[in-house]
Amino acid sequence: WRAPVGRGWSSPVVAKGRVYVTDVEVMRPTAKERVLCFDAADGKPLWSHSYAVAYPDWAFDPNAGGPRATPIVRDGRLFTLGALGNLLCLDAAKGEVLWEKSLAKEYGLEAFSGITASPLIEDELLILYICGKPAACVVALDKNSGKEVWRALDDAFTYSSPIIVTAGGKRQLIVWTQPAVTSLDPGTGRIWWRELFRTPGDTAVSTPVFSDHRLLIGGLMLKLDTAKPAASVLWPDTMVLSKRILSNTSTALAQGDCVFSAKTSGEFVCLEAGTGRQLWQTNTVTSLGNGSCIHLTPNGNSVLLFTDQGNLIRARLTAAGYQELSRAHLLVPTHPFNGRNVVWPPP
Repeated sequence: WRAPVGRGWSSPVVAKGRVYVTDVEVMRPTAKERVLCFDAADGKPLWSHSYAVAYPDWAFDPNAGGPRATPIVRDGRLFTLGALGNLLCLDAAKGEVLWEKSLAKEYGLEAFSGITASPLIEDELLILYICGKPAACVVALDKNSGKEVWRALDDAFTYSSPIIVTAGGKRQLIVWTQPAVTSLDPGTGRIWWRELFRTPGDTAVSTPVFSDHRLLIGGLMLKLDTAKPAASVLWPDTMVLSKRILSNTSTALAQGDCVFSAKTSGEFVCLEAGTGRQLWQTNTVTSLGNGSCIHLTPNGNSVLLFTDQGNLIRARLTAAGYQELSRAHLLVPTHPFNGRNVVWPPP
């Protein structure tokens, strides 16, 4: 099935037979961000909720604006976060608003900060990476009421979404900001460890990847200590930024002793997870050039690759090479970038 939606940057999420996605409906001089719910079996619209947003003039361009953070579902509740910091807790079945907050007002966000990082849930906490003020780069709210529990860091914004891992006997919240990658105690906001990694905000895009006590941040591989919350650099041994970023659009996939990833220039590569040594490269997945992206989803004994061209590819990925099994053109790219149209939201 196929259903029309407005523009936006977030992934759809699926829970209990329903598909949720956020978009924006623009009718100058007004704009409304929306939360949409579809039946996963047939695509039938089940409910929608919209709210007005005060977009600046440039955001009314047909190819700008729209929600970016992917929603999250837990215990019958749907949490969504709009580009301007409109935070909603909705009844996942009915779409009714249970509580809502304006993070822009409460945390002094910029006029159009374009919050991108997706929210996380840890026990009773809703954790957000918003770069608010003062010292509210990361905030944790009570998920049932929206009341603040803790705040942490005074770092600058990136597009990367945080993750939570278990390593060194502790739960660790991993956040990639412009000056560093930081591990926080998700229950309190206390810093476990911090590795300097100075990165322009528009380059720090991918989500951290954790596998076998290895933590990949862009193209920087860290080894997490098994006895305590701590980290050390595995590779690369250079501080050159271009060598520490694999892709500025796409998140890598770690499987066994391999890391599979798009590169910023559009190639698709396989690296040895323990050393960073490149095992192979192919230029056949998508077009070459800045703005290319390849999103990777494990699928049994194969992997699904969704590209900036709107193609879905099924392939087998091993240390020995890339074996394409089939591909289909799903979506027509509509966002102009670098002289061509692209589609960037991950499936």
